[in-house]
Amino acid sequence: MSLASVTTFFAAHAPDIAVERYAASTATVALAAAALGVTPGQIAKTLSLRLDDEVVLLVARGDARVDNRKYKDRFGQKARMLNLDEVERETGHPVGGVCPFGLARPLRVFCDVSLRAFDVVFPAAGAPDAAVRVTPDRLALLTHAEWVDVMQAVAVAA
Repeated sequence: MSLASVTTFFAAHAPDIAVERYAASTATVALAAAALGVTPGQIAKTLSLRLDDEVVLLVARGDARVDNRKYKDRFGQKARMLNLDEVERETGHPVGGVCPFGLARPLRVFCDVSLRAFDVVFPAAGAPDAAVRVTPDRLALLTHAEWVDVMQAVAVAA
């Protein structure tokens, strides 16, 4: 169902973007980066969060972590991840395939500015072996996302 809803989403809104399936799991940032042959930062991870009584999605570069101070300054509260059993019910996607496309119901989506470090990013596509290739700005446009700056800066190795 989830992979199908993502495929249907792209057929309707961006037929030029193909949902790709992989022989290896893409369920975590590390696994996805290895399967796709890209850096962990290029994996666009989708975090499912509770904001007051609302569920929202935050899409960020795969190697970044939530900066608690920035998050609280922006949203007025501490970041609260959904429990694993809530994720699929709220998004329509299984853990490891969560993405902002083809959702079970409309959810607000936020894209962290950390994604803009890359020309192309790879979010999941509704299954733990599927992903899409998209520019950060197109990802935000397709999901009606609001840009935010709530992730920690990623240290660059010298």
